[in-house]
Amino acid sequence: MAITFDPGLTQQYNGALKRAINQDGEFNVRRAGLTWRDFHPYLYMINVSWPVFIGIIVLVFVLANALFGWIYLTIGIEHLKGAEAPSLWSQYWNAFFFSAHTLTTVGYGNIYPSGPAANSVATTEALLGLLAFAIATGLVFGRFSRPSARIGFSKTMLVAPYQGGRSLQFRIVNRRSNNLLDLDARLLLMTVESTEGRLQRKFLDLELERPHVLFFPLTWTVVHPITENSPLYGKTAEDLEQLQAEVLILIRAFDDTFGQTVQVRSSYRYDEIVWGAKFAPAFEVESSGDLRLEVNKVGVFERVPLEDARALT
Repeated sequence: MAITFDPGLTQQYNGALKRAINQDGEFNVRRAGLTWRDFHPYLYMINVSWPVFIGIIVLVFVLANALFGWIYLTIGIEHLKGAEAPSLWSQYWNAFFFSAHTLTTVGYGNIYPSGPAANSVATTEALLGLLAFAIATGLVFGRFSRPSARIGFSKTMLVAPYQGGRSLQFRIVNRRSNNLLDLDARLLLMTVESTEGRLQRKFLDLELERPHVLFFPLTWTVVHPITENSPLYGKTAEDLEQLQAEVLILIRAFDDTFGQTVQVRSSYRYDEIVWGAKFAPAFEVESSGDLRLEVNKVGVFERVPLEDARALT
């Protein structure tokens, strides 16, 4: 029995899939059936977006002070010297802000605890505050220190003239100022085909003209020559649509700043392929002799004639 290639996205076909890999690099998989034991707070806080991260930190801080403010009020506002106020609401706010001073270990001294109960709560809160801010500091450091690449992809793939024939290509650029070295690219063509009367996903490697580059200060046009050995040979745009074709992309690079390997994923579907075009130049030589790269032009292309824009032959 022949062993078929599966990169980990399953060959089983259970219905039309929007795409296997989203353009932001995330896999188009929604997990279900998880329990609270499967939730890892550190991984969640490291991977969540910055607005959500900051929102959670602020929410936890406010809720913690609201809880301890209520505890101080329950003990008796008379045990917080300087927090006395004519109304219950004003007393609660004084207790709330005293809690904030204690949790952050600021301790202005205008309000201070009196008695065993209030001092015990304040001591416990100060200890929890030290631990909580240590964890929050570690999370912020982890988010800043985690190596990641921000590689910009052209919005579309192109079918372009190539050495008397055709090629499938896309272009990438480093959108950050860090240096990426030793880049490797790998492309997989995912299609849905009929095998023994049932639909099945198939994955085929797309050989590249140049799968590796040493330096990445400018743009890199990743090219798959469409030769007789290519799975795209003889295919038309209608064929790719019928096959629900999607090109899966994996880029690996060495980040010179962090000294670690980073990777980026993306994909292009059949309806994101422009036939009969080539990329326009994205950099030029200035009068001073320096190269100027226009990062926002990574996806700019211009139309070119093809002998037959319908067939990849």
